[in-house]
Amino acid sequence: MTKRHPIEYEMSPRSVEAGVRWLTLKLKNLGAEDLTNLEVRLNSLDTQSLDVFGTGSYLSTLKTGEEKEISFQVSAHTTGSAYVTLDGQKKDKPWHWESPALLVSVGKDVAELVSLFALTEPYPILGEVITCEAIVRGLAPSRNLVLEFWAQTPSGKFRSLAKEGMGFLAAGQEIRRTFDITPEEEGIYILHAYLYDGAKRIGHQTEYLSMTI
Repeated sequence: MTKRHPIEYEMSPRSVEAGVRWLTLKLKNLGAEDLTNLEVRLNSLDTQSLDVFGTGSYLSTLKTGEEKEISFQVSAHTTGSAYVTLDGQKKDKPWHWESPALLVSVGKDVAELVSLFALTEPYPILGEVITCEAIVRGLAPSRNLVLEFWAQTPSGKFRSLAKEGMGFLAAGQEIRRTFDITPEEEGIYILHAYLYDGAKRIGHQTEYLSMTI
Protein backbone atom coordinates (compact mmCIF):
# COMPACT_ATOMS: atom_id res chain seq x y z
CA MET A 1 0.00 0.00 0.00
CA THR A 2 1.08 3.58 -0.69
CA LYS A 3 1.36 6.23 2.01
CA ARG A 4 0.47 9.90 1.97
CA HIS A 5 0.22 10.90 5.58
CA PRO A 6 -1.98 10.26 7.41
CA ILE A 7 -3.55 7.80 4.94
CA GLU A 8 -2.23 4.52 3.60
CA TYR A 9 -4.14 3.54 0.46
CA GLU A 10 -4.36 1.02 -2.35
CA MET A 11 -6.68 0.71 -5.33
CA SER A 12 -7.21 -2.57 -7.18
CA PRO A 13 -7.31 -3.85 -9.79
CA ARG A 14 -5.08 -1.42 -11.68
CA SER A 15 -5.57 -3.28 -14.97
CA VAL A 16 -9.06 -4.03 -16.34
CA GLU A 17 -10.78 -4.82 -19.61
CA ALA A 18 -12.99 -2.20 -21.23
CA GLY A 19 -16.57 -2.01 -19.93
CA VAL A 20 -18.31 -1.46 -16.60
CA ARG A 21 -15.99 -2.60 -13.81
CA TRP A 22 -15.53 -2.37 -10.04
CA LEU A 23 -12.47 -0.85 -8.37
CA THR A 24 -11.79 -1.43 -4.69
CA LEU A 25 -10.11 1.20 -2.53
CA LYS A 26 -8.38 0.29 0.74
CA LEU A 27 -7.86 3.09 3.26
CA LYS A 28 -5.95 2.95 6.55
CA ASN A 29 -5.64 5.77 9.07
CA LEU A 30 -1.99 6.04 10.13
CA GLY A 31 -2.51 9.25 12.07
CA ALA A 32 -2.87 9.82 15.80
CA GLU A 33 -6.45 11.16 15.53
CA ASP A 34 -9.71 9.60 14.41
CA LEU A 35 -11.25 10.92 11.19
CA THR A 36 -15.02 11.43 11.15
CA ASN A 37 -17.85 12.21 8.70
CA LEU A 38 -15.73 11.26 5.71
CA GLU A 39 -16.95 11.71 2.15
CA VAL A 40 -14.83 9.42 -0.01
CA ARG A 41 -14.72 10.08 -3.75
CA LEU A 42 -12.90 8.60 -6.71
CA ASN A 43 -12.40 11.40 -9.26
CA SER A 44 -11.56 10.76 -12.89
CA LEU A 45 -8.96 12.99 -14.52
CA ASP A 46 -10.46 12.20 -17.94
CA THR A 47 -14.05 10.94 -18.11
CA GLN A 48 -13.63 9.90 -21.75
CA SER A 49 -11.12 7.31 -20.55
CA LEU A 50 -12.51 6.45 -17.11
CA ASP A 51 -15.95 7.52 -15.87
CA VAL A 52 -16.84 7.02 -12.19
CA PHE A 53 -20.49 6.33 -11.34
CA GLY A 54 -22.24 7.79 -8.30
CA THR A 55 -21.34 10.58 -5.92
CA GLY A 56 -18.97 8.70 -3.62
CA SER A 57 -19.29 6.92 -0.27
CA TYR A 58 -19.65 7.94 3.35
CA LEU A 59 -17.67 6.73 6.37
CA SER A 60 -18.88 7.88 9.77
CA THR A 61 -15.48 7.12 11.34
CA LEU A 62 -12.02 5.95 10.31
CA LYS A 63 -10.32 5.39 13.62
CA THR A 64 -6.57 5.60 14.09
CA GLY A 65 -5.05 2.30 12.91
CA GLU A 66 -8.33 1.22 11.28
CA GLU A 67 -8.54 -0.06 7.69
CA LYS A 68 -11.65 -0.04 5.51
CA GLU A 69 -12.54 -0.96 1.92
CA ILE A 70 -14.82 0.95 -0.46
CA SER A 71 -15.87 -0.11 -3.96
CA PHE A 72 -16.50 2.18 -6.91
CA GLN A 73 -18.18 1.28 -10.18
CA VAL A 74 -16.55 2.75 -13.27
CA SER A 75 -17.04 2.71 -17.01
CA ALA A 76 -13.60 1.98 -18.44
CA HIS A 77 -12.96 2.98 -22.06
CA THR A 78 -9.22 3.51 -22.41
CA THR A 79 -6.26 3.77 -20.05
CA GLY A 80 -6.71 6.76 -17.74
CA SER A 81 -6.07 8.15 -14.27
CA ALA A 82 -8.15 8.98 -11.22
CA TYR A 83 -7.46 10.31 -7.76
CA VAL A 84 -9.07 9.86 -4.35
CA THR A 85 -10.39 12.68 -2.16
CA LEU A 86 -11.44 12.54 1.49
CA ASP A 87 -13.43 15.36 3.09
CA GLY A 88 -14.44 15.22 6.72
CA GLN A 89 -13.38 16.26 10.19
CA LYS A 90 -10.33 15.80 12.39
CA LYS A 91 -10.55 17.08 15.97
CA ASP A 92 -13.94 18.59 15.03
CA LYS A 93 -12.31 20.78 12.37
CA PRO A 94 -12.76 20.54 8.57
CA TRP A 95 -10.20 18.23 6.99
CA HIS A 96 -9.28 17.44 3.36
CA TRP A 97 -6.93 14.89 1.80
CA GLU A 98 -6.27 13.72 -1.74
CA SER A 99 -4.07 11.15 -3.39
CA PRO A 100 -1.76 11.54 -6.37
CA ALA A 101 -3.08 10.30 -9.72
CA LEU A 102 -3.65 6.54 -9.92
CA LEU A 103 -3.24 5.01 -13.39
CA VAL A 104 -5.77 2.37 -14.45
CA SER A 105 -4.76 0.37 -17.53
CA VAL A 106 -7.69 -0.58 -19.76
CA GLY A 107 -7.28 -3.37 -22.30
CA LYS A 108 -4.00 -3.90 -24.10
CA ASP A 109 -2.86 -0.66 -25.68
CA VAL A 110 -0.02 -0.79 -28.19
CA ALA A 111 1.63 2.38 -26.85
CA GLU A 112 1.47 4.97 -24.08
CA LEU A 113 1.84 8.74 -24.05
CA VAL A 114 4.40 9.12 -21.29
CA SER A 115 4.66 12.89 -20.92
CA LEU A 116 4.17 16.37 -22.35
CA PHE A 117 6.63 19.04 -21.25
CA ALA A 118 7.29 22.67 -22.21
CA LEU A 119 11.01 23.33 -22.70
CA THR A 120 11.02 26.83 -21.31
CA GLU A 121 12.26 29.05 -18.52
CA PRO A 122 10.08 29.30 -15.38
CA TYR A 123 8.65 32.65 -16.54
CA PRO A 124 8.25 32.61 -20.34
CA ILE A 125 7.71 35.90 -22.18
CA LEU A 126 4.82 36.74 -24.49
CA GLY A 127 5.71 36.61 -28.18
CA GLU A 128 8.63 34.20 -27.79
CA VAL A 129 8.59 30.78 -29.41
CA ILE A 130 8.22 27.93 -26.90
CA THR A 131 9.12 24.36 -27.85
CA CYS A 132 7.21 21.49 -26.24
CA GLU A 133 8.10 17.82 -26.22
CA ALA A 134 6.00 14.66 -25.97
CA ILE A 135 7.34 11.16 -25.33
CA VAL A 136 5.57 8.07 -26.68
CA ARG A 137 6.59 4.56 -25.58
CA GLY A 138 5.70 1.40 -27.50
CA LEU A 139 4.08 -1.47 -25.63
CA ALA A 140 3.62 -3.68 -28.70
CA PRO A 141 4.62 -3.31 -32.36
CA SER A 142 2.39 -0.72 -34.08
CA ARG A 143 2.07 1.27 -37.30
CA ASN A 144 -1.17 3.25 -36.89
CA LEU A 145 -0.26 5.77 -34.18
CA VAL A 146 -1.09 9.45 -34.64
CA LEU A 147 -0.05 12.24 -32.26
CA GLU A 148 -2.02 15.51 -32.11
CA PHE A 149 -1.15 18.73 -30.29
CA TRP A 150 -3.73 21.36 -29.32
CA ALA A 151 -3.74 24.56 -27.27
CA GLN A 152 -6.49 26.21 -25.25
CA THR A 153 -5.77 29.94 -25.04
CA PRO A 154 -6.58 32.23 -22.08
CA SER A 155 -9.51 33.64 -24.09
CA GLY A 156 -10.96 30.13 -24.49
CA LYS A 157 -10.05 29.34 -28.09
CA PHE A 158 -9.06 25.75 -28.85
CA ARG A 159 -6.73 25.39 -31.81
CA SER A 160 -4.69 22.68 -33.48
CA LEU A 161 -0.90 23.05 -33.38
CA ALA A 162 0.34 19.89 -35.10
CA LYS A 163 -0.65 16.39 -36.19
CA GLU A 164 1.68 13.62 -37.31
CA GLY A 165 1.91 9.89 -37.80
CA MET A 166 4.43 8.06 -35.64
CA GLY A 167 5.48 5.47 -38.23
CA PHE A 168 6.58 2.05 -36.98
CA LEU A 169 7.01 1.83 -33.20
CA ALA A 170 8.49 -1.29 -31.62
CA ALA A 171 7.71 -2.59 -28.13
CA GLY A 172 9.92 -0.77 -25.62
CA GLN A 173 10.94 1.92 -28.12
CA GLU A 174 10.54 5.57 -27.14
CA ILE A 175 9.96 8.38 -29.63
CA ARG A 176 10.14 12.09 -28.83
CA ARG A 177 8.15 14.63 -30.84
CA THR A 178 8.26 18.42 -30.50
CA PHE A 179 6.05 21.32 -31.56
CA ASP A 180 6.31 25.10 -31.23
CA ILE A 181 3.83 27.62 -29.90
CA THR A 182 4.10 31.42 -29.75
CA PRO A 183 1.79 32.68 -26.96
CA GLU A 184 0.24 36.06 -27.72
CA GLU A 185 -2.20 36.41 -24.80
CA GLU A 186 -1.60 37.03 -21.12
CA GLY A 187 -2.92 34.28 -18.85
CA ILE A 188 -2.91 30.47 -18.70
CA TYR A 189 -2.40 28.36 -21.80
CA ILE A 190 -3.40 24.69 -21.54
CA LEU A 191 -1.50 22.46 -23.95
CA HIS A 192 -2.86 19.05 -24.90
CA ALA A 193 -1.25 16.03 -26.52
CA TYR A 194 -3.50 13.22 -27.78
CA LEU A 195 -2.29 9.81 -28.91
CA TYR A 196 -4.51 7.77 -31.25
CA ASP A 197 -4.29 4.18 -32.41
CA GLY A 198 -6.34 4.53 -35.57
CA ALA A 199 -9.64 6.06 -34.40
CA LYS A 200 -9.12 5.00 -30.75
CA ARG A 201 -7.67 7.55 -28.35
CA ILE A 202 -5.17 5.77 -26.10
CA GLY A 203 -3.32 8.66 -24.43
CA HIS A 204 -3.78 12.25 -23.24
CA GLN A 205 -1.37 14.57 -21.43
CA THR A 206 -1.59 18.25 -20.51
CA GLU A 207 0.89 21.02 -19.77
CA TYR A 208 0.27 24.55 -18.47
CA LEU A 209 1.96 27.81 -19.45
CA SER A 210 1.50 30.94 -17.35
CA MET A 211 2.10 33.96 -19.57
CA THR A 212 2.68 37.49 -18.27
CA ILE A 213 3.71 40.72 -19.94
